[in-house]
Amino acid sequence: MDGTAQPPTARQWFGLVAVALGVALIVVDLTLVNVILAPIIDDLSITSAEAQWVQESYAIVFAALLLVTGRLCDLYGARRIFLAGLAVFGVTSLAAAVAPNGELLILARFLQGVGGALILPTSLALVNATFTGKARGQAFAVWGSTIGAAAAVGPLLGGWLADFSWRWAFGVNIPLVALITAGVLLHLPASPRTRGSIDVLGGLLSAAGLGLVAFGLIEGRSHGWLITTEPLSLGGLSWSGGPSPVLVALVLAAAALCAFWRRQAALRRRGGEPLMDVRLFSLPSFRNGNVVTLCVGLGEFGIIAVLPLWLQFALDYSAFEAGLALVALAVGSFFASGASFSMAASVPALTQVRIGLVLEAAGLVMLGLIAGTDSAWWLIALALFLYGVGVGFATAHVTNIVLADVPEGSAGQGSGIQSAARELGSALGIALLTTLFFTTLTAGLRERLAEAGVPGGEAERLGGVVTESAGSVIPALSSEPRTAAYADAAREAMSTGIEVSSYVCAGLLALALGATLFIRPGGRPRVAPAEVGEEPAPR
Repeated sequence: MDGTAQPPTARQWFGLVAVALGVALIVVDLTLVNVILAPIIDDLSITSAEAQWVQESYAIVFAALLLVTGRLCDLYGARRIFLAGLAVFGVTSLAAAVAPNGELLILARFLQGVGGALILPTSLALVNATFTGKARGQAFAVWGSTIGAAAAVGPLLGGWLADFSWRWAFGVNIPLVALITAGVLLHLPASPRTRGSIDVLGGLLSAAGLGLVAFGLIEGRSHGWLITTEPLSLGGLSWSGGPSPVLVALVLAAAALCAFWRRQAALRRRGGEPLMDVRLFSLPSFRNGNVVTLCVGLGEFGIIAVLPLWLQFALDYSAFEAGLALVALAVGSFFASGASFSMAASVPALTQVRIGLVLEAAGLVMLGLIAGTDSAWWLIALALFLYGVGVGFATAHVTNIVLADVPEGSAGQGSGIQSAARELGSALGIALLTTLFFTTLTAGLRERLAEAGVPGGEAERLGGVVTESAGSVIPALSSEPRTAAYADAAREAMSTGIEVSSYVCAGLLALALGATLFIRPGGRPRVAPAEVGEEPAPR
């Protein structure tokens, strides 16, 4: 079928641009908040706990609703759900931009996550349904490069807008939403719909499971993974010691997701309408491709969470300069997108994924080798460019592999599952890398201070101050002659943290490369949902 497909029209390519810009919106909003958080704290006088929820509420809700969105996409049509997501995102961006206090800003961010969850899986389904053959690989290259570029551009945009007002970081979304909506309505036809209903209980179980997983991974470093010994206040609940709320959340998440899987399998056996067709996992390309997606998410975006801290507080970059340094990653990602067009006819998607993973790992190894307190900007840019080229190849084409054999009627579900795997991998990678980075920073700083003759108690206190501030106290330490040496030690420890983090990320991407060995090259003709294969036993 793909071999005789008609070449895509200009209208389809314009539609792809609109979809890619919609994806860019939601990814930028995941990353720019890190840069504008300081002015938000000053302007709204919010606590550190509230500031953390401004960052995390969006990501938690976003991850929680991805599977539900996939089913909605199949039932009501991908374009309709995509437009609904844009509407929600635009309204909640306005609410965030005018929020008079921290409570309403957090609520707006929660609801923004709903809009983001409606947009991402439907964007995949729209691309998958609109393009065929070689053009599908090219379209996914654009889609994937957009994600990598937007993740890098987010901090730059946030740093620039923060010079005017942090409110513009949300307000700028509103005209963009209007432009993207017009592009989708003009250039993408209405998507097909299927008859059916929503498994409400399954939706609640999947949302609870994925949301609790995201919460646990994000909050692990703050509250401890297993035991907490200090009193905590979390969402109005008091926690006075014992098992960590993170451990409780992860146990409850495992129980909810197991119950969800068993319910979906049981519904399928009874001829019901499950939220997720578990038979999709009998497709080797889908099952193994999602494993690779999870591994790629682990290794790709964790480094972006800690890299701006090193650039700003160890190398004394401004917020805008730190964002500008990450533009090299975006340029590399777009470069890969262009290269994919010419390679699509002769280089299989699986090979391009492997090329991307090798280049990503090479870029990270280079970053680890040059990390220091005096790293040259052009070497950092070169390493990030190489890394970005790898992101452009790997992120786009792993999606092409995952969805290659998914029946058209299950495209929404397949896209939702793949999006969930990507987001959970990213959340786990960020949790792992931030924990590793700050652990290395704390241990390295204490060791350096001890070698300099600083008493143990004072070294412990300084290590805690630097870590709790994420390094932002370093400039203040530099300004005092008595503590300037402490600031130098903190910069060296932070550089070591980036070095270790880069090597670990490279290792995770090597793991993803190994996982591609279990994917069969090429794809087979698409099959009807009833022919997907034997239903796997519930686990």
